[in-house]
Amino acid sequence: MKEHFSELLERLRRDLITMGAEVEAQIAHAVEALVEGDAEKAQVVIARDSVINEMENRIEEQAIHLLATQQPVAVDLRLLVAALKINSDLERIGDHAVNIAQSAERLSRSRMFKPWVDIPHMADVARGMLKDALDSFVRRDVQLAQEVCERDDVLDMKNRSLIRELLTYMAENPAVITRSIEIMTLSKNLERVGDLATNIAEEAIFIVEGRNIKHSPRPPGEHHEQA
Repeated sequence: MKEHFSELLERLRRDLITMGAEVEAQIAHAVEALVEGDAEKAQVVIARDSVINEMENRIEEQAIHLLATQQPVAVDLRLLVAALKINSDLERIGDHAVNIAQSAERLSRSRMFKPWVDIPHMADVARGMLKDALDSFVRRDVQLAQEVCERDDVLDMKNRSLIRELLTYMAENPAVITRSIEIMTLSKNLERVGDLATNIAEEAIFIVEGRNIKHSPRPPGEHHEQA
């Protein structure tokens, strides 16, 4: 019975990893659609969101079934509880990929007034955080997870900086207001991806150490917006 439980737990873990890879790809393709002005690529991202939703439902059912029938304890219990949270965070990241793709679709019809320097950079940071958060979960690497949490401030600062820049553009030229608001929305979506990747890293630490760091004090000047 214990051996069967271990197999089911490992299957759940692998399914989460597969879902994470799918979500990573969605973010990458959404940003590509944006930068390339490719409405068709954006539509593919939007349509593929149903795959992530199906994965979320399946993983949730697996985790709840194991919790209800196996009465896990210690690290197995922590893994199942964390898996439910990571599952939800990944699905929400998938939603942000759809939001970015929808913006890409709308913006593909207009000429941009500034280069896409900031948004692809933010996307690279967010995707790197997500990849490392998932790796920390796979490898049970607490140090890597902590590094992900520390990098969240980079996206927060970049988001604030981009908003200040766009407000200046809008004040000087009202014609760019609609597109500026769209870029602000893109920036906020990427900042939220970073928040959710941080949540996943925090769950990786919880699995290994049983330590909840979500509301732990952070050094002065650091800020993390919980998802």
